[in-house]
Amino acid sequence: MEDEFDEVENAADFAAVPDAFQRLWTPHRLVYIQEGQEPDHDACPFCLAPGMDDEKALIVARGKHAYALLNLYPYNTGHLLVCPYRHVALYDDANADEIAEMGELTQIAMRVIRSISNCDGFNIGMNQGRVAGAGISTHLHQHIVPRWALDSNFFPIIAKTKALPRLLGEVRAEIAAAWPK
Repeated sequence: MEDEFDEVENAADFAAVPDAFQRLWTPHRLVYIQEGQEPDHDACPFCLAPGMDDEKALIVARGKHAYALLNLYPYNTGHLLVCPYRHVALYDDANADEIAEMGELTQIAMRVIRSISNCDGFNIGMNQGRVAGAGISTHLHQHIVPRWALDSNFFPIIAKTKALPRLLGEVRAEIAAAWPK
């Protein structure tokens, strides 16, 4: 008697079957998935970045206690992160100097991004802890996401896809050049 599982499906037929999923292939994120979203302290991208070349690490500005860099997986062009150098997980773990400089870098980032991109507003926030949506919850970081009146077009709403019109390296160079010295 032949088992119903003995029959092998033809992959070409299966792949052509329409379904409700819209797929955006992002093989560049495989390392992020395979290595986990929660690196140990030695592999923390926010601890490693300051030891790298600014261009390679996507750093746009460095302060004494904190620094600003582009998000490797941006929601919008110019999406920055502000991080303390010290490996602390939560906002209430940071000291007064770190918090003050993160605030100052955030204000400067807003001015710089507004001046070079003519954005209409910003989303600024921190996801504290994994359950709150932090991709890397072990190192404090604040998101600065520029927004434009027309950035909520049909593409992300209908196609569940975000179009980023500029490469990260180009955006980093432009923001870093416009950052006050």
